[in-house]
Amino acid sequence: MTIYDCSVPKTDGELSLSEFKGKVILIVNTATGCGFTPQYEAIEKIYEKYHDKGLEVVDIPCNQFGHQTPGTDEEVHQLCQLHYKTQFPQMKKSDVNGENELPLYTYLKSQKGFAGFGAHKLSALLAEMLAKNDPDGDKKPDIKWNFTKFLVNRQGEVVERFEPTADMKDIEIKIAELI
Repeated sequence: MTIYDCSVPKTDGELSLSEFKGKVILIVNTATGCGFTPQYEAIEKIYEKYHDKGLEVVDIPCNQFGHQTPGTDEEVHQLCQLHYKTQFPQMKKSDVNGENELPLYTYLKSQKGFAGFGAHKLSALLAEMLAKNDPDGDKKPDIKWNFTKFLVNRQGEVVERFEPTADMKDIEIKIAELI
Protein backbone atom coordinates (compact mmCIF):
# COMPACT_ATOMS: atom_id res chain seq x y z
CA MET A 1 0.00 0.00 0.00
CA THR A 2 1.11 3.57 -0.70
CA ILE A 3 -0.38 6.97 0.05
CA TYR A 4 -1.65 7.01 -3.55
CA ASP A 5 -3.88 3.99 -2.88
CA CYS A 6 -5.84 6.04 -0.34
CA SER A 7 -8.88 8.19 -0.85
CA VAL A 8 -10.77 10.53 1.43
CA PRO A 9 -14.50 11.30 1.43
CA LYS A 10 -15.40 14.79 0.26
CA THR A 11 -18.82 16.35 0.60
CA ASP A 12 -19.38 15.57 -3.08
CA GLY A 13 -17.57 12.28 -3.63
CA GLU A 14 -14.04 11.06 -2.99
CA LEU A 15 -10.59 12.59 -3.30
CA SER A 16 -8.06 10.04 -4.49
CA LEU A 17 -4.61 11.00 -3.25
CA SER A 18 -3.27 9.64 -6.54
CA GLU A 19 -4.41 13.02 -7.93
CA PHE A 20 -1.51 14.53 -5.97
CA LYS A 21 1.28 12.32 -7.36
CA GLY A 22 4.46 14.34 -7.67
CA LYS A 23 3.30 16.95 -5.16
CA VAL A 24 4.12 17.65 -1.52
CA ILE A 25 1.06 16.94 0.65
CA LEU A 26 0.25 18.23 4.12
CA ILE A 27 -2.56 16.17 5.68
CA VAL A 28 -4.15 17.58 8.84
CA ASN A 29 -7.05 16.56 11.06
CA THR A 30 -8.77 19.76 12.10
CA ALA A 31 -11.38 21.11 14.47
CA THR A 32 -13.25 24.40 14.47
CA GLY A 33 -13.61 24.82 18.23
CA CYS A 34 -10.14 23.87 19.47
CA GLY A 35 -7.38 25.93 21.04
CA PHE A 36 -5.28 25.01 18.00
CA THR A 37 -7.92 26.18 15.49
CA PRO A 38 -6.01 29.44 14.80
CA GLN A 39 -3.44 27.23 13.04
CA TYR A 40 -5.81 27.42 10.09
CA GLU A 41 -4.44 30.91 9.46
CA ALA A 42 -0.83 29.69 9.26
CA ILE A 43 -1.80 26.66 7.16
CA GLU A 44 -3.62 28.93 4.71
CA LYS A 45 -0.61 31.25 4.43
CA ILE A 46 1.68 28.29 3.78
CA TYR A 47 -0.79 26.97 1.20
CA GLU A 48 -0.91 30.32 -0.58
CA LYS A 49 2.89 30.60 -0.57
CA TYR A 50 3.68 27.09 -1.83
CA HIS A 51 0.62 25.83 -3.69
CA ASP A 52 1.85 27.02 -7.09
CA LYS A 53 5.17 25.30 -6.35
CA GLY A 54 3.53 21.93 -5.72
CA LEU A 55 2.01 21.90 -2.23
CA GLU A 56 -1.41 20.43 -1.54
CA VAL A 57 -3.20 20.58 1.83
CA VAL A 58 -5.80 17.96 2.74
CA ASP A 59 -7.99 19.21 5.60
CA ILE A 60 -9.90 16.42 7.35
CA PRO A 61 -12.25 17.76 10.04
CA CYS A 62 -12.57 15.36 12.96
CA ASN A 63 -14.91 15.40 15.94
CA GLN A 64 -13.14 12.70 18.00
CA PHE A 65 -11.23 15.02 20.34
CA GLY A 66 -13.43 16.85 22.81
CA HIS A 67 -16.25 17.07 20.23
CA GLN A 68 -14.60 20.27 19.00
CA THR A 69 -15.98 20.07 15.47
CA PRO A 70 -19.72 20.54 15.87
CA GLY A 71 -22.04 21.22 13.00
CA THR A 72 -22.47 19.90 9.51
CA ASP A 73 -19.71 19.63 6.94
CA GLU A 74 -21.12 22.72 5.23
CA GLU A 75 -21.14 24.70 8.49
CA VAL A 76 -17.53 23.70 9.18
CA HIS A 77 -16.53 24.72 5.66
CA GLN A 78 -18.30 28.09 5.93
CA LEU A 79 -16.68 28.84 9.28
CA CYS A 80 -13.20 28.11 7.89
CA GLN A 81 -13.74 30.26 4.84
CA LEU A 82 -15.26 33.11 6.84
CA HIS A 83 -12.70 33.23 9.65
CA TYR A 84 -9.54 31.92 7.96
CA LYS A 85 -10.31 32.36 4.24
CA THR A 86 -9.19 28.79 3.55
CA GLN A 87 -8.80 27.81 -0.07
CA PHE A 88 -7.40 24.29 0.27
CA PRO A 89 -9.67 21.24 -0.07
CA GLN A 90 -11.71 20.36 2.98
CA MET A 91 -13.01 16.83 3.30
CA LYS A 92 -16.01 15.38 5.13
CA LYS A 93 -15.79 15.03 8.88
CA SER A 94 -14.12 11.68 9.52
CA ASP A 95 -12.57 9.54 12.24
CA VAL A 96 -8.79 9.30 12.48
CA ASN A 97 -8.69 6.64 15.25
CA GLY A 98 -10.73 3.57 16.07
CA GLU A 99 -12.89 1.12 14.21
CA ASN A 100 -14.24 3.77 11.80
CA GLU A 101 -10.93 5.50 11.11
CA LEU A 102 -10.11 6.37 7.53
CA PRO A 103 -7.78 3.81 5.92
CA LEU A 104 -5.58 6.83 5.11
CA TYR A 105 -4.98 7.31 8.83
CA THR A 106 -4.26 3.63 9.37
CA TYR A 107 -1.57 4.01 6.72
CA LEU A 108 -0.20 7.34 8.00
CA LYS A 109 0.10 6.06 11.57
CA SER A 110 1.90 2.93 10.34
CA GLN A 111 4.47 5.18 8.68
CA LYS A 112 5.00 7.73 11.49
CA GLY A 113 4.03 6.99 15.06
CA PHE A 114 3.67 9.33 17.98
CA ALA A 115 7.00 10.76 19.18
CA GLY A 116 5.86 13.18 21.87
CA PHE A 117 4.52 16.72 22.04
CA GLY A 118 7.84 18.56 22.10
CA ALA A 119 8.52 21.68 24.16
CA HIS A 120 5.32 23.69 23.56
CA LYS A 121 3.72 25.40 26.57
CA LEU A 122 0.72 23.03 26.27
CA SER A 123 2.76 19.83 25.86
CA ALA A 124 2.69 18.81 29.52
CA LEU A 125 -1.02 19.55 29.81
CA LEU A 126 -1.85 17.45 26.73
CA ALA A 127 0.38 14.59 27.86
CA GLU A 128 -1.18 14.59 31.34
CA MET A 129 -4.72 14.74 29.99
CA LEU A 130 -4.12 11.90 27.56
CA ALA A 131 -2.33 9.74 30.16
CA LYS A 132 -5.45 9.85 32.34
CA ASN A 133 -7.47 8.25 29.54
CA ASP A 134 -4.78 5.80 28.47
CA PRO A 135 -1.60 5.42 30.57
CA ASP A 136 0.16 3.66 27.64
CA GLY A 137 -1.16 6.06 25.00
CA ASP A 138 2.26 7.59 24.41
CA LYS A 139 3.44 4.21 23.11
CA LYS A 140 0.63 3.95 20.54
CA PRO A 141 0.65 5.57 17.09
CA ASP A 142 -2.90 6.92 17.46
CA ILE A 143 -3.64 10.54 16.70
CA LYS A 144 -3.64 12.30 20.06
CA TRP A 145 -5.46 15.55 19.30
CA ASN A 146 -6.74 17.96 16.67
CA PHE A 147 -4.25 19.48 14.21
CA THR A 148 -1.86 16.54 13.96
CA LYS A 149 -0.13 16.89 10.60
CA PHE A 150 1.58 14.45 8.24
CA LEU A 151 3.93 15.64 5.53
CA VAL A 152 4.32 13.59 2.36
CA ASN A 153 7.12 14.20 -0.14
CA ARG A 154 6.83 14.23 -3.94
CA GLN A 155 7.63 10.50 -4.04
CA GLY A 156 4.64 9.69 -1.83
CA GLU A 157 6.68 8.95 1.30
CA VAL A 158 5.43 10.07 4.71
CA VAL A 159 8.49 12.02 5.88
CA GLU A 160 7.26 13.77 9.01
CA ARG A 161 4.54 13.75 11.63
CA PHE A 162 3.89 16.99 13.47
CA GLU A 163 1.83 17.03 16.63
CA PRO A 164 -0.51 20.00 17.20
CA THR A 165 2.12 21.56 19.46
CA ALA A 166 4.67 21.78 16.63
CA ASP A 167 5.66 25.29 15.63
CA MET A 168 4.10 26.17 12.28
CA LYS A 169 7.38 27.90 11.31
CA ASP A 170 9.17 24.56 11.63
CA ILE A 171 6.53 22.91 9.46
CA GLU A 172 6.94 25.60 6.82
CA ILE A 173 10.73 25.10 6.82
CA LYS A 174 10.27 21.37 6.22
CA ILE A 175 7.75 22.05 3.41
CA ALA A 176 10.15 24.53 1.79
CA GLU A 177 12.90 21.86 1.85
CA LEU A 178 10.63 19.44 -0.01
CA ILE A 179 9.36 21.94 -2.56
